[in-house]
Amino acid sequence: MTQEPIHCLVLACGNTLRGDDGVGIWLGTWAEVRFRKDPSVRVIKGQQWTPELAEDLARAGSALFIDCSAASAPGALNLIPVEPSPDSQGFATHHFAAAQLLALSDELYGSRPASAQLFTIGAKSVELEESLSDEVQAVLPDACALLEETVLAILNDPKLPVITRKPAKTKPPAKAGKQPGRASKRKRDRAPDASP
Repeated sequence: MTQEPIHCLVLACGNTLRGDDGVGIWLGTWAEVRFRKDPSVRVIKGQQWTPELAEDLARAGSALFIDCSAASAPGALNLIPVEPSPDSQGFATHHFAAAQLLALSDELYGSRPASAQLFTIGAKSVELEESLSDEVQAVLPDACALLEETVLAILNDPKLPVITRKPAKTKPPAKAGKQPGRASKRKRDRAPDASP
């Protein structure tokens, strides 16, 4: 995990051995290439969203979750805002939904992205196969354009803070060799650029 604040964290989820379920990974790879020279964008790809991602979310100004959707028409593109929701269903497992990860980030680190969105692509098939359906392949250019437009809008939003911090609900235990109450505090908020 990087120690630097991330302006835009892209979390792409999917399984490339399950047909259209691999579209999230495909788009995550595309985003890695497209934004490879921009250190303010970080892309993380995986088969599922796991609790370990909460720490990355705590350092991000915004988050863009990418996944396929079995509930949408094949090839349908959807971009919706996500709010934290500590739904107890996912907390006992190794797989989390986007809203649960945001809530976990808030709970553990006292911080979460100022904005979060879920970008889904409707899946036709998630059966065992290594290729995307014709319907999903047909919308890849539109999906890439929407992904690029969304990330650029995030990066160009002067009102969006780089990171949002609030006091944690509990204090972590003091490290060995340090006296409690003497730990230095770092300010994580960055003031907006005031130059004309």
